[in-house]
This record gives sequence, structure tokens and C-alpha cells, in this order.
Amino acid sequence: MENDNIRIGECEEGDISEIIAIEGDSFPSPWSENIFRGEMKNPIARILVCRDQRLAGKTVAGYVVYWQVADEMQLHNIAVRKDQRKKRVASLLLREAIRASQLEGARSVTLEVRRSNLPAQNLYEKFGFLVKGVRPGYYSDMGEDALIFWADLDRIGPEREHAREPAKNRQARNDDHD
Repeated sequence: MENDNIRIGECEEGDISEIIAIEGDSFPSPWSENIFRGEMKNPIARILVCRDQRLAGKTVAGYVVYWQVADEMQLHNIAVRKDQRKKRVASLLLREAIRASQLEGARSVTLEVRRSNLPAQNLYEKFGFLVKGVRPGYYSDMGEDALIFWADLDRIGPEREHAREPAKNRQARNDDHD
């Protein structure tokens, strides 16, 4: 994926320090450098980075980590630099990860997201993901539940708007189904 200033491509060794910084700013329990290095060697793992040539000194605007397991994409991690948020970087990364995964034969995608992470939930809903379950206490750092999102890639389009109520309005209803 490219335009004049944005390029999405595979993670390279030189991207790790920037990814670690973004990770630390994005999550209460960030992945370690060793985890990312392990993912770079994992044959089913894919790490894509969004590079913005306009960012002086640092070029990684965001990244996505997913696994390609048979005909399923398992999304593990997506994060964007604080100063690049709300600029569609996450959407670009997710769109490209889905496209690349489909080229490798993926027909569905699944992920877990913190119940409190409404911006991420809203992003996934824009792409047509649906909540299919809850993993109680999944995030051990705070004992927070994870919502399991799932999408059939044959029926969703990248960033398909659909008639679902926003995540913040859905929260109470999901609490009733735990």
C-alpha cells in the first residue's frame, strides 16, 4: 500500500525500536522487544508497519501484528503513534492486513479487544466485525474481560459502514450476556 508519503510494508529490523516505543505508549502491558523479535521469526506471524515519510527522524506511524493460520487471520496487535492517531493510520493498516491475509487464503478473522477499548471496537465495527463472545478476565494485568470480534471476509468490505449501534451504546447489553 502506497501513496506519496505513506507506505505500508513488512516490518524490518530497523523498525523494532520505534515499534517498542509505540507499544509502550499504547498498552498497559506492552509486549517486550523479545516478543516482537519472536514474532518476526514465527513463520505464521506477519508484522506490517505504516511508514510516513513526513515524520522527521521517526518514520513508523503504526503497526499491525497478525497470524495467518490456515484460512483464518488472527489479529493480535495494532497500534499507532500518539501524534498520528485519528489520521486513519489504524484503518490503513487493518485494510492492508486483511487484503494481504485474503491473498494468503484467509476467509475469516478473529481478535480479542479490551471491553474498555471503545475506539478499537468502533474501528472493527466499521470493518464489519461482530462481537461473538466474551473471555472473562482475559487481560490478567487488570482482570478485564476481552470481547471476541469475528468477521467473515467473504461478507465484509474494508471499512464497511453498517447499521450497528456504537460500542458505547452496546456496552450495557453485552454486560447482560457475560
